[in-house]
Amino acid sequence: MLNKTALILIVIGLVIIGYASLQRMTGHQSEKAALARIKKELEEREATEIKLAELSFQHGQTIGVLEIPAINKELPIVEGTDEEALKHGVGHFTNTVYPGEKDQILLSGHRDTVFTGLDNLQNGDTIIVKMAHGTFTYSITGTEIVDEDDTTIIRSTAPEEILTLSTCYPFTYIGNAPQRYIVYAERD
Repeated sequence: MLNKTALILIVIGLVIIGYASLQRMTGHQSEKAALARIKKELEEREATEIKLAELSFQHGQTIGVLEIPAINKELPIVEGTDEEALKHGVGHFTNTVYPGEKDQILLSGHRDTVFTGLDNLQNGDTIIVKMAHGTFTYSITGTEIVDEDDTTIIRSTAPEEILTLSTCYPFTYIGNAPQRYIVYAERD
């Protein structure tokens, strides 16, 4: 009886590991496809000057590229921060502005996928955002850890343009993490 129970538990464990691996692989493929699409779009739009006022994005649409050279990341930016949007890359919090609008830009992502290694960044490291209306460079000025339901990090920073990155914390936590790791960067 004990051997039968052990075998059942092993099979259940393998099924769970297989499912998690499949979900991670599917997410990574989706992220790569979104990145390839937006890079091609940005190349095609490079010849045409696009103004901020002309920008209009729909929920789930890939809108740009986020580069973090210090941790070797090149990630698609997707409009929206719900689970579906975050499957495809870094999510732009819809209630914040876009680069060039001199206020807060908030980008969120999962700690175990797109933002793996975010805790290795240091003040002064560069973050680059590429969108149809230009390329914008930011320098990290600080980090903080807040409770998961702390919404005070979402605020107007006008006339200063602040790029804010948000992910779950602690990075090694299994399950829904109780805190958020926040990175702040000012436009160069």
